Amino acid sequence: MDISGLPGFYAIAAADPGRLAVIDTDGTRTTYGDLLARVNQVSHGLRARGLGTGAVVAGVLPNGIDALVMVMATGQIGLYYVPINWHLTPSEVAYILDDCDAEVVVTDAGHTVPGGEIGTAGLAAGQPTDAPADRTAGAVMWYTSGTTGFPKGVQRPLAGAEPEAIVPLHAWFVGEVVDLRPGDEIHLVTSPMYHSAPCAHVQFALHLGHTVVITPRFDPVNILELIERHRVSNAMMVPTMFHRMLQLPPDVRARYDVSSLRQVIHTAAACPVAVKRQIMEWWGPVLYEYYGSTESTIAFAVKPHDWLARPGTVGRPAPTFEARICDESGAELPPGEPGTIYVKSSLGTFEYRKDPGKTAASMMGEWYTPGDIGFLDEDGYLFLCDRRTDLIVSGGVNIYPAEIEAALLEHPAVADVAVIGAPDAEWGHSVVALVQPAEGVTPGPVLTAELLEHCEPRIARFKRPKLIEYRAALPRTPTGKLSRSKVRQDYLAEAGNTSSSL
Repeated sequence: MDISGLPGFYAIAAADPGRLAVIDTDGTRTTYGDLLARVNQVSHGLRARGLGTGAVVAGVLPNGIDALVMVMATGQIGLYYVPINWHLTPSEVAYILDDCDAEVVVTDAGHTVPGGEIGTAGLAAGQPTDAPADRTAGAVMWYTSGTTGFPKGVQRPLAGAEPEAIVPLHAWFVGEVVDLRPGDEIHLVTSPMYHSAPCAHVQFALHLGHTVVITPRFDPVNILELIERHRVSNAMMVPTMFHRMLQLPPDVRARYDVSSLRQVIHTAAACPVAVKRQIMEWWGPVLYEYYGSTESTIAFAVKPHDWLARPGTVGRPAPTFEARICDESGAELPPGEPGTIYVKSSLGTFEYRKDPGKTAASMMGEWYTPGDIGFLDEDGYLFLCDRRTDLIVSGGVNIYPAEIEAALLEHPAVADVAVIGAPDAEWGHSVVALVQPAEGVTPGPVLTAELLEHCEPRIARFKRPKLIEYRAALPRTPTGKLSRSKVRQDYLAEAGNTSSSL
């Protein structure tokens, strides 16, 4: 049926219950009607546990239908939903749960969390399948660290209206940015849905009536197989995935039909111009790029042909956004001159949960800065010069040096440490720890093994150093602050690489 006039998932599911909603990681197919029934049951289950508007629910869930159910269930009863990276250590998960004040935590059988419920089955058990009363839009609250290394929830005000009242605005926005429209489309999930962009795009897909195909993890051959098998029309990826795709032998690449692709959206890290060109030579002009952050959402965007005309740009300000480039004093800079990127939008504001100081530090009046450096050309297209000074972006995932440094400094053999991102052809950046050993400690392979073992219970695997090197001393500013810029500059010079930009 024609769903173009229906305002989002809940209305589409009610009007066209037989429509295919999800193909899960094991191939199980679920219709919109069945998905809505489970979503309604879980909504009732959360209400039965006493959760009212503004309460917080967390999920420690792998990719799969349970993750979708939680997003859509909390999204119609005014709750904040916090997806948590299940690769985190128990102590890291516990920190987020404590900080967000989660009243219910949903997990799967593979992840044990104190107070957690297994899957959505426990919440749904015995509950009615009809819509809950007094429906009101909820919101996802993602946790992001900033350069302090301590995760904070990015919290937006609740709309105070039914989901159907706000979905049209979101549908219009994503249509303007990446040309996605309601209809019989197929969306492929390639990344963990505990990250903000993949989670947001799954919501977009369901609100547009698309079928969602879910993968448990990224594997380049499997992705190509799924694109061909299901005639996938849109997906969201990160540049590391493109790099891995291009490493496939030519005969493997040629084996799969990718002609169904119309929008492959990428974000999260800078994409090398050569990589993006090669993917579009293979897949056609289907790569849509946007730049932003968890805080700002999609602030800049560029469509394929506009990028081909200006290789390297991350686009112009998205609808409702304004942008400016400022120097250290806050004065606006002219086109072509690099400075700090600031954006503002009429779509709404955010705050860091329980941290008004951090919120204020990221703002200049109404303008928010992600802390990145870039410049605008004469036509208003943004070009990035570098990511945040200290931020490491590896495989499209933000890694924060201070958190890793804090873990290493707990070891008695470490007198000082600086963690930086070194350029990596596949991942964008790899984590390098430069350690100043304590007095009397001999650096070498034995100490390296001890430090890596020390990190295991403290920080997730993807954050642990790929390389540990030793220094007699590390540079600090006159005020005693570690000078990571000097550390990075010296390290890259020694390595024969003079730039940390991607």
